[in-house]
Amino acid sequence: MPYVVGVLSTTSVWGPGMGPLLAKPRGRTGRPPKLLRRSRNHRPVSVRELVMGLGRKALRRLRWREGTNKKLPSRLAAVRVRPAYRDYGRAEPHPELWLLTEWPRGAAEPTKYWLSKLPPDTALRELVRLAKHRWIVERDDLERKQELGLGHLEGRLWRGFHYHATLCIAAYGFLVAERSRFPLGARREARPGRSPYPSRLPPAGQPGGQGGALRRPRSPASGMHSPPG
Repeated sequence: MPYVVGVLSTTSVWGPGMGPLLAKPRGRTGRPPKLLRRSRNHRPVSVRELVMGLGRKALRRLRWREGTNKKLPSRLAAVRVRPAYRDYGRAEPHPELWLLTEWPRGAAEPTKYWLSKLPPDTALRELVRLAKHRWIVERDDLERKQELGLGHLEGRLWRGFHYHATLCIAAYGFLVAERSRFPLGARREARPGRSPYPSRLPPAGQPGGQGGALRRPRSPASGMHSPPG
């Protein structure tokens, strides 16, 4: 399964073109050794040490999406590495992965790291787009929980949660489709939790205003809206 996952700066990897040592040669007696090895002078490094060793010359300045006022740029780099997590207990090394890092201008060291299983010929821009897509997913989840009631379910059965989540996702898909009907400029002004529809409407009570003929009369006895006749 292809993935892009954020990792800590202490994650150990083998640098480009490197890997663990092969198993020891077979002795005269006993089973042949199969486990990979490390030595005092041949050990993996953390992703932070690796990127710091590459230097800032390996960084490229990219813009991945539109922000509130302008495009969001940063300096990023990607290299092929091999994870070193407990490979001394394996007979074969881990497959190579992409190591993506972000080193903003003015920062003393890189601030974010990702490991990705995407193919070796993947472009840097595509790696950055998928890594930064996490913000969109988190924003969508927040809108579904707060605005559409996805987090309001108090049931304990899977069937009830399935029905509730399906309705919330269908409603959110409808809202996204409606929002996409407006020009890009109007969508930029929209904020999470705010309606994307135009706000300059005539006052209520005037022709074409909010309410008017759609407002139901109130019952003087109870103060509640009376049912339609």
